[in-house]
Amino acid sequence: MANITIIGGHGKIALLLAPLLVGRGDTVTSIIRNADHAAEVEATGATALVLDVETATEPQLTDALQGADAVVFSAGAGGGNPPRTYAVDRDAAITSMRAATAAGVRRYVMVSYLGAGPDHGVPSDNSFFPYAEAKAAADTALRATDLDWTILMPGALTLDPPSGAIDPTAQRASDNPGTARANVALVAAAALATPSTIGKDIPFTDGDVPIADAVR
Repeated sequence: MANITIIGGHGKIALLLAPLLVGRGDTVTSIIRNADHAAEVEATGATALVLDVETATEPQLTDALQGADAVVFSAGAGGGNPPRTYAVDRDAAITSMRAATAAGVRRYVMVSYLGAGPDHGVPSDNSFFPYAEAKAAADTALRATDLDWTILMPGALTLDPPSGAIDPTAQRASDNPGTARANVALVAAAALATPSTIGKDIPFTDGDVPIADAVR
């Protein structure tokens, strides 16, 4: 059993991840921006903590992470607003890494995307460019920390039901199958429980390999 804090607790992946963790005996705190979402978040069994990570300071985030055994960063600005994208997906993510270190939290799981990195190849005039740049910076910063990190790199997200199986050899391609958010939640839960995932990227789409086997 562990105390796990999810940053971006009202996101679609987080709302699927929290009950998985609670169901196996973990205690979950979900950080959310909007107090109006607290009831929906707490219906998952998590405790809602209202804090806008876009504007939160490092000391505020450090306080929020006190007592946690692990952090899952699943926040996102949602696209369409480049300044907010950089503020949340890059700056808040990096601030949360420093806060985790200051709070003594070793384990950190980042939800990124398949193909993320400095060589993402997204043209600067593409609306996806700010997100690609932000995630590249955040992922690079995480790898440079002393945290026990894992970076999840799912392909294009869908609302399909969980299959419980993925393709851990997936690479970025235009014809990739989708990746169910429910499977991303399952992979996050499995990674948190599997020390061998520390220091590793986990690229994947939906596939045929049971998640427990793929993560191991």
